[in-house]
Amino acid sequence: MTANSFDWNEELAPETEEEVYRALLRALRRKQGFGLFFVQCTKAQGETIVADLRRDLSEQKIEELHLQGEVVTLYDQVAELWNEQQFDVLVVEGLEASLYAYEDTKRFSGWSSEDIYNYSWKGVPQILNHLNQQREHLRDDFPVRLVFLVPSFVVDYFIQRAADFLDWRSGLFRFPPDPNAISHDSEPFAVGGYAGYVTLTPQERIAKILELKSLQEICTDIEIKIKLLFDLGLLYVVGQDYGNALTSWEKALEIKPDYHTALCMHGGALSALGRNEEAIASWEKVLEYKPDDYEAWCIRGHTLSALGREEDAIASYDKALEINPDDHEVWNIRGDTLFDLGREEDAISSYDKALEIKPDYHTAWNNRGRALSALGRNEEVIASYDKALEIKPDDHTAWNIRGIALSALGHNEEAITSYDKALAIKPDYYRAWDNRGFALSGLGRNEEAITSYDKALEIKPDDHEVWNIRGIALSALGRKKEAIESYDKALAIKPDYYRAWDNRGFALSALGREEDAIASYDKALEIKPDYHTAWNIRGIALSALGRNEEAIASYDKALEIKPDYHTAWNNRGRALSALGRNEEAIASYDKALAIKPDYYRAWDNRGFALSALGREEDAIASYDKALEIKPDDHEVWNIRGIALSALGRNEEAIASYDKALAIKPDYYRAWDNRGFALSALGREEDAIASYDKA
Repeated sequence: MTANSFDWNEELAPETEEEVYRALLRALRRKQGFGLFFVQCTKAQGETIVADLRRDLSEQKIEELHLQGEVVTLYDQVAELWNEQQFDVLVVEGLEASLYAYEDTKRFSGWSSEDIYNYSWKGVPQILNHLNQQREHLRDDFPVRLVFLVPSFVVDYFIQRAADFLDWRSGLFRFPPDPNAISHDSEPFAVGGYAGYVTLTPQERIAKILELKSLQEICTDIEIKIKLLFDLGLLYVVGQDYGNALTSWEKALEIKPDYHTALCMHGGALSALGRNEEAIASWEKVLEYKPDDYEAWCIRGHTLSALGREEDAIASYDKALEINPDDHEVWNIRGDTLFDLGREEDAISSYDKALEIKPDYHTAWNNRGRALSALGRNEEVIASYDKALEIKPDDHTAWNIRGIALSALGHNEEAITSYDKALAIKPDYYRAWDNRGFALSGLGRNEEAITSYDKALEIKPDDHEVWNIRGIALSALGRKKEAIESYDKALAIKPDYYRAWDNRGFALSALGREEDAIASYDKALEIKPDYHTAWNIRGIALSALGRNEEAIASYDKALEIKPDYHTAWNNRGRALSALGRNEEAIASYDKALAIKPDYYRAWDNRGFALSALGREEDAIASYDKALEIKPDDHEVWNIRGIALSALGRNEEAIASYDKALAIKPDYYRAWDNRGFALSALGREEDAIASYDKA
């Protein structure tokens, strides 16, 4: 007989437990010498069968062999018992434990081929190889009847993996379900629940699944069957097998559609599988049967939020809070959802409700600080994080975000202290190293900033943003080549990071490599065509190459994007002046000054353009405006002197040059121009002395 030709129904015609037992008893009495008997039954039935056999075969010696855990041989254990005292019948129980670690068992329990492939389970149980190989020895050495008490899946296993051994059987007996036995066997499941199941090893969990599957398949008591199906789902969930869990709960819900707990678990499993639309339908079923289930409203809200339906999520949280207004966690999550919608003020109100209920809820204080930060209310941000840190002083993220708020207020020393607190708690917190570097740069301590950035990059070497700001710090120290290398690192990680292309261009310009700089700006603008600052500094690079027409076109692009960009208006004016188009240049400077009246560079450049037109009085008035704003600009004092000299007002010109030299005594141009004015007054000796200084 082959595995394929095996037919249970040939030997399993009797239907009642009594009939099956009588058939087994007759077979055992009839069989002389060696025989194999497979009895499919529950544990409770197995205990009864053994007791009944001892009673009904009292003239025969019956031994029991209870296998413990996974075994690889049976022969040795049978031999040991035989050598102690010979027997007529050996009842073997527990063989299933040797099959739990194997691939087919996993398949029988409901796992998919992919699940089996992704888990390192063994192929064929050694015990089955052993039985196939030792069958003749068992027959020849032990003239006894071996009775294997097994659950149904073990028979399946023998058919597939030990068919030769099974072919030697003298009988296969399947005991029908006994409601009392099923109830008895299902009691451990009712007691353990999820908390008990999470402590099981994978093999133990498979064992429970197989046991429970077997029980529910033969169970006729509806209430017990529903409970078994529910617990079967829990066992699957513990192994993160949500697909089979859903199948189990759906079977339970077919029997009892208003089974509230199963509906809830069904919704949760759908969410875990990312099937959120179906999960919402499941939660709506829950609420149809139990509209006041506030947890269902909450989880429905989470699911809606996962779908990006934040407004609906808030409505769901509101329903939950109508039922239970004292749930601080729901107020907090509601705040998070409002924050995601950009409704920061409403989010803060929601966090405040959470904190009314639970003033020591540090998570809400943190989230409140985040919302305040988005509104730029940094003093309040710090106060909120201070509250969070009173409650949980070891929260490194709170110390970090508190530091960001302090930096935003210009309190960089305090910010550094805050970052240091974060790093004392979590030394590998790269964000704090990064932010600390930024605060150090804000204080002009760029060497220390670079050290801080380097620490961040030791921890997270693929952070393109840190490589970029490290480049900025290097550039600020005049280390342009190293800065470019740092920007290149950022771009190797993120080639479309337009800020790094922009900053790289700036460093190249500083090295006089204007063509390369323009190519770098072009890359930035390819990625972000509306990046107005890149259009502006690209114009500066073009001007440095004398390509002023192109420079003006570049400034015009910046101004299309940001018409109130005063720096671009000023630079555009300079390019126009360089082309001798001074009237247009003055109009451009006037645009800059209409936007920013205290922009002294534009007043200075405007004066220069006016001088070029011979309008010296207007030029001097423009220089005076620049000097009102920045009285220590030696260059403006110098060119003001030139304008005064052009009007023949050489005494005033000399006074203007003296102002420049008081600020910068080694400013040779002012000494030279001063000499020229002295000479114009006939003071040649003084003029020569001034030229000598130059």
